[in-house]
Amino acid sequence: MPPIVTASPTVAARSTRKRRSLRAQLPPWLFLAPFVIAFTFVFLAPIAYAIVMSLFRTQLVGGTQFVGIDNYVTVFTDAQLWRGVFNVILLLFIQVPIMLAISVFLAIVVDSGRLHGVRFFRIAVFLPYAVPAVVATLIWGFMYSTRYGLIGEINRSLGSDLPSPLAHEFVLASIGNIVTWEYIGYNMLIFYAALRVIDRSLYEAAAIDGAGELRIARAIKLPAMQGAFLVTTVFSIIGVFQLFSEPQILQSLAPNAISTYFTPNMYAYNLSFAGQQLNYSAAVAIVVGLVTVLFAYTVQARAERRSAQ
Repeated sequence: MPPIVTASPTVAARSTRKRRSLRAQLPPWLFLAPFVIAFTFVFLAPIAYAIVMSLFRTQLVGGTQFVGIDNYVTVFTDAQLWRGVFNVILLLFIQVPIMLAISVFLAIVVDSGRLHGVRFFRIAVFLPYAVPAVVATLIWGFMYSTRYGLIGEINRSLGSDLPSPLAHEFVLASIGNIVTWEYIGYNMLIFYAALRVIDRSLYEAAAIDGAGELRIARAIKLPAMQGAFLVTTVFSIIGVFQLFSEPQILQSLAPNAISTYFTPNMYAYNLSFAGQQLNYSAAVAIVVGLVTVLFAYTVQARAERRSAQ
């Protein structure tokens, strides 16, 4: 009868510890698995597919051929694309600061506790954000009309000659006004949430020292909103570069003022669905995405350097 071989206590202990370690590590991965799967198929896979598409070109003669970075070379020399990028950058440096400044002011007013009907005011300011962008644009497009809308009624009633907000020289400002109206309430709530975590004893101490509301806002409230400033600025940068619904809908009302390449998103959309240039549209989307990341990263890096000083 052959001898019975048994594992030594040391080997058995190691095996037991290894199994326990694996069991201890398994639950976190189980919780992360749904996110990882969704992130892979919803975010990473489309980006990878777009990159692959951008390396090809489909022609009537010859079919689909690998062209390498030729599409990207064309992107960087495409005047129409960079005209659209210029429009959104103009909005970024003009509309976004105005929107955030108004949002900060409203958040401080709501937080001051001296506003009557503060709950109604807070809901009223936030309500435009709950309106879909398509509906909001249609509402404002009707008011901008010089024939049947608000501008036209003012001209007829007062005998004035107000210019059309959808004219070529005003249409970008008109779109900026719509975006500002839509997102003031959203940004106000972010700033208001940042103000609510401030210790109220700081206000009392400042008031005892003789500081007024303006001094308290400048010395206590604004520094406390630095994190909120960063979040809203990054979100605004992403939103501006994604601008699509407002100009796309207003284009039917102002075809001479809003071109098919008015924004990068509009340009990529029209290349894909109107021009059937899917491969070149993918290259445009990749480049615009990288430009957006560059702007957002620059803002975040500067904010982190300031906070570290």
